[in-house]
Amino acid sequence: MKLENVMKARTSWDVVCTVDDLVPESGVAVWTEDGPVAVFYLPHRLPALFAVSHTDPFTGKNVLARGITGDLKGQPVVASPLYKQHFNLQTGQCLEDEEVAVKTYPVLLDGNNVRVEIPATNKESAVA
Repeated sequence: MKLENVMKARTSWDVVCTVDDLVPESGVAVWTEDGPVAVFYLPHRLPALFAVSHTDPFTGKNVLARGITGDLKGQPVVASPLYKQHFNLQTGQCLEDEEVAVKTYPVLLDGNNVRVEIPATNKESAVA
């Protein structure tokens, strides 16, 4: 009889920067085990922190942290600095193309540290 042992996917809340690294109304690029992530600080909103993939899905370039933040129809957004597509910072959805989205990450403030929840890779192994 063959038994399969599957490790459950886990996440970790990685410290990616500090409050001092944040600039109001803009983003900072951070590196995580899941790749580059853009963390945005919008102090006039609740929640005030957002994290999305730093990679622009239209160009493959890591530029979203340098995008312009704003509000479109009550949605917090970032406009890609390259071709100006808008991405909802809560859902990752592109407002100009409903078939395109960027990955979003839960983010929180822990004292002076900004933490982003990073999914662990799913590893499967078989035990004979």
